[in-house]
Amino acid sequence: MSRQDKTRATVDIFGQQYSIVGSESTSHIRLVASIVDEKMREISTKNPSLDINKLAVLTAVNAVHEYIKLKEDYERLEQKLYGKEE
Repeated sequence: MSRQDKTRATVDIFGQQYSIVGSESTSHIRLVASIVDEKMREISTKNPSLDINKLAVLTAVNAVHEYIKLKEDYERLEQKLYGKEE
């Protein structure tokens, strides 16, 4: 990927500004950041005593958990659609 293919966006996550560089569109980067911000705020509301580092790790754990569940659902649906191929 060349330097021209990269997109840079400044986003706000949990009151902190981050400059994120990636290959996706600015709108995609902003969407991802807003979902992370929303999840951090949700967890912080339920656990107000968490420091920022623990909050970030817990948010990452939740995100990966959701990803794994969606991946499992996708694979299950794929097996139903295409039959059990091994």
